[in-house]
Amino acid sequence: MKYIALINWTDQGVQAAKDSPKRLDRARDMGHAYGVSVEQAFMTMGDVDMVCIVDAPDDAAFARFGLKLAGTGAVRTRTLKAFTEDEYRSLMNSL
Repeated sequence: MKYIALINWTDQGVQAAKDSPKRLDRARDMGHAYGVSVEQAFMTMGDVDMVCIVDAPDDAAFARFGLKLAGTGAVRTRTLKAFTEDEYRSLMNSL
């Protein structure tokens, strides 16, 4: 299952912004414990500091990962469940 994680740094995360690449590496390692893979990460400008494309076996695994990530205190996330193009086309064809 695919997810889009919209990530904002907390005050703590901003104070240690230069450590953000290390935190991303740790998040990727953390995700493996839940079967979660951070496939792509983008630093963004605007209302959101980072956007990540994430793959997880199910909603529960992603939720555990997200809670563990938020527990670090450096980020807050909003999540969009995403459908691949094949899933999207299949869904539309079933209407």
